[in-house]
Amino acid sequence: MKDVVSSWLLFRVLFNPTSVFEELSNAEPQAHLIFLKYVLWLAIVPPVFAYIGASKFGWRLGAEQPLIVPSNDLVLISIAYFFALLFGFVSAAIVAQWMASTYGARHALGIHFALIAIIAAPLVAGSVMHLFPHVFLNVVGLIPPLIWSMYLLYKGLPIVLDISPERGMLMASALIGYLLVGAVSLLGLTVALWGRGIGPSIGI
Repeated sequence: MKDVVSSWLLFRVLFNPTSVFEELSNAEPQAHLIFLKYVLWLAIVPPVFAYIGASKFGWRLGAEQPLIVPSNDLVLISIAYFFALLFGFVSAAIVAQWMASTYGARHALGIHFALIAIIAAPLVAGSVMHLFPHVFLNVVGLIPPLIWSMYLLYKGLPIVLDISPERGMLMASALIGYLLVGAVSLLGLTVALWGRGIGPSIGI
């Protein structure tokens, strides 16, 4: 069978997602190939942008002067960011596979890896905002990619996983709920660790 994943282009995912969904609905991608060929590279882009932006401009968190973090700490933060993205991706795909039995969807892990990779593409493109790490600009700038990712999830999930639109809406909503809980939990864990002195010293 044709490896449809090899024809993925970021612009196709962003601007002509329906054709990608339809091709993927007839494919059986392998999870390890998706991970090695695409996920690793998608996950490395935001940390690289964040490192470049923070090292050049510093973090602007609302204070008059930017917060300059030592280079060694920036490297550690970027590496942690990378592994957090990988964990979020893999866990989301595994949770989606677990949900598949409930909603009568395709169960192969590879197809769930591919679906989550497509959904993540707009957020990866939007991470270019990290090049200027101003908290307000990043929040505002990442809203359109987030909306586009949610659109891809609701539109593509029933097509790729071969279920009805009604079941697809329910499954997509459940998956978003998991991702929101995971994001809030990660923020809470970060605050708890930094509050105990585990993490970079930011001088506040």
